[in-house]
Amino acid sequence: MHIAFFNRSFYPDIAATGQLLTELCEDLVQVYGCRVSVVAGVPLSSASHSFTHTQPGWLFDREHYRGVDILRARGTRFPKQHVLGRGCNYLSYFLSACYAGLRLQPPDVIVALTDPPIIGLAAYLASRRFGAPLIISYRDIFPEAAWILEDFQSPVVNHALQRINCFLVQKSSRLIALGDTMRQRLIEGKGADPAKTVVIPDWADCEAIAPSPKRNAFALEHDLADAFVIMHAGNIGLSQGLETLIEAAVHLQVWPDIRIVLVGDGVKKPALQEQVRHLGLSNVRFIPFQPKESLRHSYASADVFVISLKQGLAGYIVPSKLYSILAAGRPYVAAVEPDCEVTAITQQYGCGLCIEPGHAQGLAEAILRLYHNRTLAQRLGQNARRAALAFDRRRHVRAYYDLFQTDIEEPRLAA
Repeated sequence: MHIAFFNRSFYPDIAATGQLLTELCEDLVQVYGCRVSVVAGVPLSSASHSFTHTQPGWLFDREHYRGVDILRARGTRFPKQHVLGRGCNYLSYFLSACYAGLRLQPPDVIVALTDPPIIGLAAYLASRRFGAPLIISYRDIFPEAAWILEDFQSPVVNHALQRINCFLVQKSSRLIALGDTMRQRLIEGKGADPAKTVVIPDWADCEAIAPSPKRNAFALEHDLADAFVIMHAGNIGLSQGLETLIEAAVHLQVWPDIRIVLVGDGVKKPALQEQVRHLGLSNVRFIPFQPKESLRHSYASADVFVISLKQGLAGYIVPSKLYSILAAGRPYVAAVEPDCEVTAITQQYGCGLCIEPGHAQGLAEAILRLYHNRTLAQRLGQNARRAALAFDRRRHVRAYYDLFQTDIEEPRLAA
């Protein structure tokens, strides 16, 4: 079975979508013996490459990585801090991807993720070219997810994104959502057929990330071993509303052993650092992005995690960081809406506390509840690890493989 994916982010990019897609492709090749191609963009990170380059070209290069064939569509690499740079990066990748996709070896099934949100059109062209079924795997839903953009709002662009999404929904043989709320958003807002819209959540590798002692090399290096650490790990972007966490730090200053630690990078990091300087906070620290190899120890350094999502984004964006937190066996405070996927998992497994998003005082109070009640924090963490086994990497990669097999076999049976 030959599966072709379309998504700008892929190894060695550090974006969560790219990392999860890389894991999916690796396992499809190594565990299930599939042939996998990815029409990806030029890496935006500075991570080292481990590619075999075979065929450089004008609009795209051919590379190989752990058995995966990569068509690296060329595009601009402007800084992501400004909307013009992001737009140029997305559009240039999209145009190159349209060209590269038509030069794939014939695939049995084509899968488009949503980075950028119009990449499904390039995948649609390839599906028409090769007569292969098209699957759209939604990571975010646009134009609603674009509400988070602070430097650009356009009714014209939003209307175009809505039309594109509705078109792709109708032309796809299958749609994949990350949770039940996202599935409902696709059905109600994009006209998706309930019968062909399935849920496959994101995952964590429960072998690579597991409960570990807090006093470890990472904690000692960053002077966290003897503190009560409140951690946010992952992309520091526009969707989380992390200004609230910084405001909560103001209320927590009177407890000298409580540290607020933000691990990662992203477009909002400079603004948050400026907010910390302006408020004169000494209990907030920023630590750069950590590679996958060190996640077990960096996650173990936390006593409590914070997951947050801005009001109005439930179901349009799903915080993938939740699954690694579950795997690490740590409790968390989730500042999310009641219909968010995170809320559903929290209530089902009893592994965290949920509060209303955007309220610094409420966030601080939830953190202090776990600070003062370590027995509760320990119980939530144990429940988190049990929940993680339902979201293990192997289980959900298998779900993708079975879905692809079904999508290939159904037309043959009908014929």
